Amino acid sequence: MTVTELVSYDEALASYDPVMGLEVHVELGTRTKMFCGCSTELGAEANSQVCPTCLGLPGALPVVNKVGVESAVRIGLALNCRIADWCRFARKNYFYPDMPKNFQTSQYDEPIAFDGYLDVQLEDGEVFRVEIERAHMEEDTGKSTHVGGATGRIHGASHSLLDYNRAGIPLIEIVTKPIQGAGERAPEVAKAYVAELRELIKALGVSEARMEMGQMRCDVNLSLRPKGAEKFGTRSETKNVNSLRSVERAARFEIQRHAAVLSSGGTIIQETRHFHEEDGSTTSGRVKEEAEDYRYFPEPDLVPVAPAREWVEELRGTLPELPRVRRMRLREEWGISEHEMQSVLNAGAVDPIVATVDAGAPADQARKWWMGELARRANEDGAELTALPITPEQVARLCALVAEGSLNDKLARQTIEGVLAGEGGPDEVVEKRGLKVVSDEGALGTAVDEAIAGNPDIAEKVRGGKIQAAGALVGAVMKATRGQADAGRAREMILEKLGVEG
Repeated sequence: MTVTELVSYDEALASYDPVMGLEVHVELGTRTKMFCGCSTELGAEANSQVCPTCLGLPGALPVVNKVGVESAVRIGLALNCRIADWCRFARKNYFYPDMPKNFQTSQYDEPIAFDGYLDVQLEDGEVFRVEIERAHMEEDTGKSTHVGGATGRIHGASHSLLDYNRAGIPLIEIVTKPIQGAGERAPEVAKAYVAELRELIKALGVSEARMEMGQMRCDVNLSLRPKGAEKFGTRSETKNVNSLRSVERAARFEIQRHAAVLSSGGTIIQETRHFHEEDGSTTSGRVKEEAEDYRYFPEPDLVPVAPAREWVEELRGTLPELPRVRRMRLREEWGISEHEMQSVLNAGAVDPIVATVDAGAPADQARKWWMGELARRANEDGAELTALPITPEQVARLCALVAEGSLNDKLARQTIEGVLAGEGGPDEVVEKRGLKVVSDEGALGTAVDEAIAGNPDIAEKVRGGKIQAAGALVGAVMKATRGQADAGRAREMILEKLGVEG
């Protein structure tokens, strides 16, 4: 099935209801791996952070990472899950070259957290509840690099390189219950859920959850059923989708693809699929196994995990203010609408604005600069807002310079340009570039006199009572001073010299 053979999205939704299941893998930010003492630091030389345990060598025995268990419990609590009194690890048996033990230590029918939910807010303010089936502990695989092919995949490659540094890094897999009733908004719900989950994980401090680095990745399971039917259709699983936009695009594409296959009398194959960023399409990977194909059985080398109730409640007390609650509080404090708050969230500006306010700036001014000039610069560079080389403290200082009259908006934008170019902080840039507002009465008075003398017709209109015409004279003053005049004071002086009350 190619992109050109898809049915339209509206046509797909007219005949079928989508059902989704989202599986999100979160790489924990622990110092050591889940079952051994090897470092998890990124960027190390290939196969330099391995040991007999994570390589699965004979006689090596695993030991559970306590911080990994603690992180799993905190994630479960934040997702409103029940925490198991007793759970255990299992061996999930399958062979891949990047799986050195030939099995993955995971959890099967006894996860550490289960039966929860996460409320997510869509762009129009509607809140949709996504129910959580389970959150369980497991370990990551190694990394395969396929060399010699055109696509970077194994097909067509001449050889593959294996790096086991990642093998054994702690993962939490968070699995939703079937997401029903979203209708045409299913792709939006998928994106909003992963976005909210990412914010929650970051707030907990258990992972940086950087999707572009593989620290958080989503498998999008999707099926369609005819309108009015109760039985779920056959699902496909689009693996390892690594951006919010891609989660939405993958769900939308699969809805259209499934509908095209079913409408033409075809059959959906239960399989894994690869997502392609360049055009938003998916292609077939492999036939999807069922649970029994993995031959799960209890891990004989690890004792069960039995979190004490007192410890669980102690961890509950360490939970931070959760992202949605925090956003509601900030929206009220800032006095902005749901739509405005959603724009701030979409821009990734919540944390920079909060930090700028904490550094002393008024909230409206902090929002103005992060959502205005700085967001524009980030868009031009194709970068995240927080990746810009300017700190919240520097933005707060910029706000202070504007408030005290040392800078106007035009000069402030030039100051930002200098800071982003690495010329120093706001004060240094203002000094080096000579950007301070001209408020000296002598210099400003000269510019005002020249503006009046150079525009006698306009000056006469102002004398005749057309005060709004003074704007043209202010513009002449601003031009003469290269935008550095205090516009308010210039207007006052123009009216004074023309004998008109403002």
